[in-house]
Amino acid sequence: MTLVSQDHVPDAVWEAVRPHFTDAELVDLTLLVAAINTWNRFAISFRKTPA
Repeated sequence: MTLVSQDHVPDAVWEAVRPHFTDAELVDLTLLVAAINTWNRFAISFRKTPA
């Protein structure tokens, strides 16, 4: 999901996770990945170093 601008989520990955998560859980997981990616981009932009 992090590199969807370069490629989509491969069908094999989707098929591997689909049996383990409900639709709602997949939405939550997607939102979590998006939030973490956003936090990382802010940290990189503001030159934040790990504490």
